[in-house]
Amino acid sequence: MKLLIQIPCYNEAATLKQTIDDLPKHIDGVDTIEYLIINDGSKDETVAAAKACGVHHVVNCKRNRGLARGFMSGIDACLRLGADIIVNTDADNQYCGQDIEKLVTPILTGAADFVVGTRPIADIEHFSNKKKFLQKFGSGVVRFFSGTDVEDAPSGFRAYSRAAAMRLNVHNNYTYTMETIIQAGQSKLAIECVPIRTNPETRKSRLFKSMTAYIRRSGVTIIRSFMMYKPLRFFSLSGGVLLLLGLILDIRFLILYLLGDGDGHIQSIILSAIFLILGLLLLVFGLMSDLISANRKLLEDIQVRVRDLDYRLSPLEGKSSINNLDQWEEAITVQKTKTTASATTPVASQMSTESADQSLETEEQV
Repeated sequence: MKLLIQIPCYNEAATLKQTIDDLPKHIDGVDTIEYLIINDGSKDETVAAAKACGVHHVVNCKRNRGLARGFMSGIDACLRLGADIIVNTDADNQYCGQDIEKLVTPILTGAADFVVGTRPIADIEHFSNKKKFLQKFGSGVVRFFSGTDVEDAPSGFRAYSRAAAMRLNVHNNYTYTMETIIQAGQSKLAIECVPIRTNPETRKSRLFKSMTAYIRRSGVTIIRSFMMYKPLRFFSLSGGVLLLLGLILDIRFLILYLLGDGDGHIQSIILSAIFLILGLLLLVFGLMSDLISANRKLLEDIQVRVRDLDYRLSPLEGKSSINNLDQWEEAITVQKTKTTASATTPVASQMSTESADQSLETEEQV
């Protein structure tokens, strides 16, 4: 059983050592624990600090791509490295590293595919009352749209089984936390929440500039995810509201007409017609989107099979370094060609033969 702990990093040289020192070195039921950082275009000495701390692998992005894309780059690298369980934590040491054992236990026992760490929001001193309220409110909205019982949706401290990680897709560039929960809920993955501890604040959050910006972006992400995974319900609710408004205006006009006061209310008929037409259009959009959604589910199943095949044919396990994506793709092509001639040839020997003491450096290209 192999556990990879991934840490997205952007200019985290000052706090990375503290974070890594807090990570567990042994967990019962886990044979191997390795650390991986995603260097998301850092301008400081993040990579040097990671190597000095003994980090096993580095996914190196040429430029800052954002938390969501960096997260998915790390997931892809972890799967290629043969991870059975993937844990994601923050580089600012916000979460207590020793609680990783709590995260992986439900996966080890087979009780869950996806585990989210629940922070004690009410007891976090550096959270303002406004932020505490919004955290709870936002989690409630995500629970409603995802059909899950996740208590702390914005928490980035979470664990995935290999099967769950291969099903992950993140479509926005902002954050992955809420979208992946909605996706997991709609995919009927077994999700569990465990209480975790937090450490004192080491720096201010860089994810959003203001609370207003956070609310706006999170709201767009939630609505977009709901439209993607439950389109018929979304468009039916929207269209139903407009149809109801149109019917109310029609009934109002009919009552006034029967009472002899129908003159001068033609505006109500026009507005009612607009509402009814828009409502019917939204219902049609819902039916079409539902058909598209059925195809998307089939494509996701195909994607999982393709990913599994890809990871089997081009693993990074035992490989110390890949300089860029061109070399990565070339190694995949060589492996696919040679497997037909010799199925027993080790994959690592067919890839480049750089020194094994280097860390994994995968440069992502936009």
